[in-house]
Amino acid sequence: MRKTSRALAVTGALLFVVGTASLLSQQKGGGAEISGPYDVVPNWPVNMCGDGFQPGSASGVFAETPDRIFIFQRGCLPVQPDGSFGGDQDLVPTRNASGYDLSQKDPARHPRWDHVLVIVNRDGQMVESWEQHNKLFVRPHKVLINPYDPEKHVWIVDDGAHSFYKFTKDGELLQTWGEFRVPGNDETHFNRPTDIAWLPDGTFFLSDGYRNTRVVKFDKDGKFLMTWGTPGTGPSQFNLVHSIAVDAQRRVYVSDRSNSRIQVFDENGKFLDMWENIKRPYYINLTQDQHLWVADGITNKFMKFDLTGKLLTSWGTFGAFPGGFWGVHQFSVDTEGNLYTADVHVGRVQKFRPRPGGDPAQLVGMQYRATTN
Repeated sequence: MRKTSRALAVTGALLFVVGTASLLSQQKGGGAEISGPYDVVPNWPVNMCGDGFQPGSASGVFAETPDRIFIFQRGCLPVQPDGSFGGDQDLVPTRNASGYDLSQKDPARHPRWDHVLVIVNRDGQMVESWEQHNKLFVRPHKVLINPYDPEKHVWIVDDGAHSFYKFTKDGELLQTWGEFRVPGNDETHFNRPTDIAWLPDGTFFLSDGYRNTRVVKFDKDGKFLMTWGTPGTGPSQFNLVHSIAVDAQRRVYVSDRSNSRIQVFDENGKFLDMWENIKRPYYINLTQDQHLWVADGITNKFMKFDLTGKLLTSWGTFGAFPGGFWGVHQFSVDTEGNLYTADVHVGRVQKFRPRPGGDPAQLVGMQYRATTN
């Protein structure tokens, strides 16, 4: 059944590409711009997994600089003879004292557990791989840097470990929250956490997560302060809390993914607003120009909203071809305006350059960072 499903998915993607190409060939001057105001950079990044292997599911990407891009992926998967992609794999093998228990039903689809957190340069060449920390990771989710932090600490959220971590920019582990592989719902335990957002003073919020239905607030030193959210479909209730962002007015935006909406709160959890009919908000990011950009995992579009919830523009196309999207799980923009996307259902990261003459209103901005005097 699984091989049949994979074959159908690949066939569907190929038919979509062929059909789209046929449609565009019938239009003078081409058709809609598949990748909006961007051109995809071909063959980026270089395959760091080696011959016979491909990157596993790509869950996270963060551009610290144009020459230092973090990629968080679920190991390296053997290239599949049926042509399926790295996002379609048996995640992640059960650990035992010697490493991994490969007794699950399809060992050929287990990832080789290396090159999980890598750093590449502007050309997509790997410059670092944090192999020393592979044992901390179970199901990679997000890689982040606090935009207000001059030391550029690296934060990792791993929902399978029920933990999140703070590292120096050079890879030294400084602090761990959560008990490894032990789910819970209290001040020190989490259940498949997903994302982090910060206030300028270092206070931060955790979206927690796939199983818990809450937002957790911590002080700048990582001490628990408060939590809000319960299961359900009403205001302040959640069903899969998948991403989180904060604006210049300290309002907190929460991706309530399986309820197909975004909820807005003040910094102490008071409900303010609800934006509905957003199919599957996989990732949200508040940009410097105070717009909220959403990557939708069903429509596979980038959507730009003002902070009243009004949709201003959208673009993007489903597909596994270069420039298409198949579940953008995280995105990031560098100081040169390049956009990076992690396609979780394909097993790839893509880099896009702004197209000369492209509509600037459709360009995704850099993450918001408050200015200081």
